[in-house]
Amino acid sequence: MELFDILAIVISLTAGFAYVNHRFIGLPVTIGVMVIALCLSLLLQIIDLFGFHLGDEAERLLSTIDFNATLLHGMLSYLLFAGSLHIKLDDLQDQKWIIGLLATVGTVLSTFLVGTITWWVLAFLGISVPYIMCLVFGSLISPTDPIAVLGILKNAKAPKSLEVKITGESLFNDGVGVVIFLVLAEIAAGTHEPTPSHIAGLFLQEAIGGVVFGLVLGIIGYGLLKSIDQYQVEVLITLGIVTGGYALANTLHLSGPIAIVVAGLIIGNQGRAFAMSAQTRKHLDGFWELIDEILNAVLFALIGLEVLVLTFTQKYLFASLLLIPLILLCRLFAIGVPLTLMRQVREFTPNAIWLMTWGGLRGGISVALALSLPASTERDLILAITYAVVVFSIVVQGLTMEKLVKWLVPSK
Repeated sequence: MELFDILAIVISLTAGFAYVNHRFIGLPVTIGVMVIALCLSLLLQIIDLFGFHLGDEAERLLSTIDFNATLLHGMLSYLLFAGSLHIKLDDLQDQKWIIGLLATVGTVLSTFLVGTITWWVLAFLGISVPYIMCLVFGSLISPTDPIAVLGILKNAKAPKSLEVKITGESLFNDGVGVVIFLVLAEIAAGTHEPTPSHIAGLFLQEAIGGVVFGLVLGIIGYGLLKSIDQYQVEVLITLGIVTGGYALANTLHLSGPIAIVVAGLIIGNQGRAFAMSAQTRKHLDGFWELIDEILNAVLFALIGLEVLVLTFTQKYLFASLLLIPLILLCRLFAIGVPLTLMRQVREFTPNAIWLMTWGGLRGGISVALALSLPASTERDLILAITYAVVVFSIVVQGLTMEKLVKWLVPSK
């Protein structure tokens, strides 16, 4: 099937799901689209039991879509830029230490906690999986997904300081989590000797290199925007920075997600204040908000449909049900340690640990990383558990976050 035909089917389905949700269900757009897509996937599988094989046809269509490439090397750069464009550096500066701790120490701690507990649970169920593969799972499920988090926080009305912490963590631990995943996946595949120097070198190249490259991109973008006042060209410049910058970062083996977040922060702050007219700001914001909404809806529709290509057994399902609450406990610990240490020097929103634990949603990035693993029985298991955690995270945690904020944060 041609690329245009695939795009036509996916976008048409997404538009239909969005309409049905808005007209009859009333859930947040991304969650509603995913729930409808998930229900359609299950319905097709039920219809297959009666010999119609519609699910098989849908599965063949989905198998032609490389979800890993579609998200990590397609949508992600635009979604990260759109999210970082509206974050104020002053707010981020005020929370820089706690965001830095959560994005680094918290992600590493969560990786090893989740990996170890997963290994114990699977051994208890009689499923033999190497410990290193369990750590790989821990690395891909530990980062919170900025795409899922940013969409939910728009409606949660959380206190500003809490919103900045959750958003900042999700934007930066994504890049850190990908680096950890790459290191552990290399060790699992046996392609490199896991020496401290190799691990440190990869981290410096990917993460620190991504920050430096993002600064360069942002400064170049700022200079170009400041030199003209024509909003059509300025919007096109930002589009070129995101597309070309992300592709070049990947070619140079730098962290594309980190680079685009840094570039987005510079253009969204310095660029907005000193390099754009009011007319440009209006059109630029409108363009990227629309890109954000459309790609979010398409992404969550794909997540809902992806269940058709997963392998679920009774043991996989039972392992997923056991691990969902345990992974939440691991996040509680990984969040609680840094925040408890920082409480010695600053105050936090009441019940911040509980809110950040529940607000740490997993999303398409985790599924994409799981799909990038080489084909094996371990991959099928990891993908099934990852999918279950992501669906629970988006539907259950996402739909209850607003109520939890109202319950745990005292009204002034």
